[in-house]
Amino acid sequence: MEEEYIKLIFGLKLKQIRTEKNLSLFGLSKLSGLSKSYLNEIEKGKKYPKPDKISMLSDKLEVPYDQMVSLKLDKNLAPIGDILKSKILKEIPLDLFGIQESTLIDIVSNAPAKVNAFISTIIEIAQNYNFSRESFYLASVRSFQQANHNYFEEIEQAVLKFAKAYQIDLTKPIDSDELKEILIEEYGYVFNETELDKHQALDSLRSVFVPKTKTLLLANQMDDAQRTFIYAKELAYNFLQYKERLYTFSWIKFENFDQVLNNFYASYFAGALILPKASITEKLTTLFEKDTFDEHLFLEILNSYNASPESFYQRLTNVLPKEFNIQDLFFLRFTHRAGSERFHLKKELHLSHQHSPRANETNEHYCRRWVSLRVLKTISSTKEDHVFDLQISDYPDDDMKYLLLSSATKDPFRDNQYRSISIGLLINKQLQRKIAFLDDPKIKTTKVGVTCERCAISDCEVRQAPPILLERKNKNAQIETVVADLQKRFG
Repeated sequence: MEEEYIKLIFGLKLKQIRTEKNLSLFGLSKLSGLSKSYLNEIEKGKKYPKPDKISMLSDKLEVPYDQMVSLKLDKNLAPIGDILKSKILKEIPLDLFGIQESTLIDIVSNAPAKVNAFISTIIEIAQNYNFSRESFYLASVRSFQQANHNYFEEIEQAVLKFAKAYQIDLTKPIDSDELKEILIEEYGYVFNETELDKHQALDSLRSVFVPKTKTLLLANQMDDAQRTFIYAKELAYNFLQYKERLYTFSWIKFENFDQVLNNFYASYFAGALILPKASITEKLTTLFEKDTFDEHLFLEILNSYNASPESFYQRLTNVLPKEFNIQDLFFLRFTHRAGSERFHLKKELHLSHQHSPRANETNEHYCRRWVSLRVLKTISSTKEDHVFDLQISDYPDDDMKYLLLSSATKDPFRDNQYRSISIGLLINKQLQRKIAFLDDPKIKTTKVGVTCERCAISDCEVRQAPPILLERKNKNAQIETVVADLQKRFG
């Protein structure tokens, strides 16, 4: 174990022994002759006492020396010991969230039984749901995005600096050739567009980068928008000088948290370069000022950039909170196989709070009234290139309504596979001030639930399963009411 963790474990043990003997720091100071501040630094894991001082503490506290210096923790502290030994706290930059490791350890040591029971519960839940290390990293990045309203000014400024340095006109659509030239001339890249297609096992990958020869292997069936995004990410890694990075797109595995975070930053850079903030803000302002929703104008804005619908909707989650102060929103990506009745929520982001449409890991049926699913059903049956729709989703149980815009496209890498990208905006006073077309009567309002198993809509024509979880909840509520009445009558 690292020296730092040995200090932390000794500090935890000393504090536990002191607490069990009902000694304050002041009391232990008087008993041992060591200063209160010195003992406090030991308990916080900042200092490790010399053998003679450990021997003296062992004698005064009546605890064997070997027990004092052992790295083995009793059952109350065992979970935090496992975490320290796993080095997971080293892999996650806690300072990113304004947390110091010593503060976290201090919280645990102040209530070891309760906090460690909580940690053990989280670990058990993660194991039951097969929550991998990669999933933990990705969840951490999502929390980081949400804490910053998914807007990062330093990356926005880096894009402007890059555009100026390489004379890229951000008022015009960027094509892949323009970025490819920079990768070749400035960073010495070599391109190969035939090798990946020879390997069936790599059919889900768009690109592989080989750092030793600076060779970028590309899947041949990509369109120009996909190539442009990949080139922009490669430029981000180089221009931002990220050493820890991923070498495949899409990712296969992460070695450490920095790779996950830098992958997010590189993707953010690519989106900001291809969909410049000033341009998209100006166009959205025109759209939002209209009294009725102009679908033609919306699609014209979407198609005015050399970007996929997913990149466009993702970029909205950066621009809307910053430029329009629309912060209560969510982003969803669903996948669907034609002919199937299953829909898989593969990606989600919630800003400000955990909004109603969210992923579930219990194999429940997502509400078929969601526009996100409706556009998938439409495109899988019509075989169109792009299907767009919108609705106002009314969640009666939460007393909330969302303006939901959704686009569906074919997955170019998988036969009969489709995906939908959606953005939902909570309808509140702020949204009503910013978007004039909310009262457009042509926008259909639909009552929706989260999953069929939890939905109270009784006359739903597209229900996939009975509301068994809701019925169970209602039955428990009835039992509680009857028991409360009995307690009152016979109490």
